[in-house]
Amino acid sequence: MLELAIARELYDRFPDFNEGRMAKIRSHVVSRASCAVIARDLELGDRLRANAAVLPAEELDRLATNRNVLAALLEAALAALFLEHGFEAIEHAVVDAFTSRIEYALTNMVDAKTELQEALARSGRTVSYLLVDAEGPPHDRTFTAAAVVDGEEAGVGRGSSKKEAEQRAAQEALARLEPLETGVRAAR
Repeated sequence: MLELAIARELYDRFPDFNEGRMAKIRSHVVSRASCAVIARDLELGDRLRANAAVLPAEELDRLATNRNVLAALLEAALAALFLEHGFEAIEHAVVDAFTSRIEYALTNMVDAKTELQEALARSGRTVSYLLVDAEGPPHDRTFTAAAVVDGEEAGVGRGSSKKEAEQRAAQEALARLEPLETGVRAAR
C-alpha cells in the first residue's frame, strides 16, 4: 500500500522522470530508514512506551528508539489504517506524511551503491563490498564495510546495518572517484 501510494504520487508529480529515476526515489522513500524517520516524526516510539507497560522500562526504551522497530510500527499502523479505511481514504494522508522523504530523495543521492556501480561500469570496472568489522551486542551492532574497486579499498563506511555501512562506503568511494572522473574528462 505504501509503495503504491508513493509510486502513484511520483508518477503524477514527475511525468518526465524516467523509470529508473522514479524507482530509485520510490525505493528510498519506502525504505526501512525512511519509515523509521516518519515513525519518529509521528512519535510512534513514545506511543509504544505509553501503551506497552508490560515490558521493563529499559527494554521499552531500547525498542522505542530502534530503527527497525520504529519502521515495523509504522508499517503495522499503515496496514491497520488500510484494512479499516481502504486505500483511497488514506492515500493522501500517507503521501503527505512521506512528502519530506520524497523531497529528500529528490535533492540527495539516495542510492550511492547503484550510483557507484553505474559510474564504474562506464569504464568497465566493478565494485564489491567487504564486511570489515561488526561491533557491539547483537541488538545494537555497528558495522564497518569497505567498497573495493579493482582490488583496492576505495571507501569505508560505518552504520547500524550492513546495508547502511555499504552505502556509506560507496558514498566515500564516489567522493574519491568524482575528482578523478572530472580530471579524466578535463584531460580529453
